[in-house]
Amino acid sequence: MEFLKKYRISIDYFNIGGGLGIIYSIENPQTAKGFAKRVLPLLKRSGLKIILEPGRFISGNSGILVTKVLYAKRTPRRKFIIVDSGMNDLIRPSLYEAYHKIVPVRAHYDASKTSEKVDVVGPICESGDFLGRDRYLPRLDNGDLLAVMGAGAYGFTMSSNYNSRPRAAEVMVINKSFYIVRRKERYEDLVRGETIPRVL
Repeated sequence: MEFLKKYRISIDYFNIGGGLGIIYSIENPQTAKGFAKRVLPLLKRSGLKIILEPGRFISGNSGILVTKVLYAKRTPRRKFIIVDSGMNDLIRPSLYEAYHKIVPVRAHYDASKTSEKVDVVGPICESGDFLGRDRYLPRLDNGDLLAVMGAGAYGFTMSSNYNSRPRAAEVMVINKSFYIVRRKERYEDLVRGETIPRVL
């Protein structure tokens, strides 16, 4: 700030960005209280209006991607669990190998009773279409549901219609009730707004 004052550069706002991490696996990010304790003394001296962008800290772990097991496929080297969600629904694992914990949606799931190492992959014909690699999960049957954790800040906001796939519904859960806040797209939505030139 002193540097700016020296050159008579006047500013009113100071954007300190985000910087607040969330837990994906075994991380131990700083708490909001700990972060504030370190930066507030520095910011107060500035006299500026502070802008903070804690987006993923608020929404990251508040959302999950629920996906259904379609079938299992075993090769000589790996076992694949093919689910109905793909890289278009959650791009981070494919884009830069981001880790999202994957757990079965079962009332009495016991994490200590894992049975085999699998890759959880989507139905798109792409080598990068995966949600998790080398995960230890119990035996899964067709129709079982899996929860991909920490998807709140990344799921729908980063999703696309790649490979002509309609985007998933968004559901809000409050206590024991749920509400569809965005319906699942239909194939009609993929061509909405398109027109065929009369010459064709």
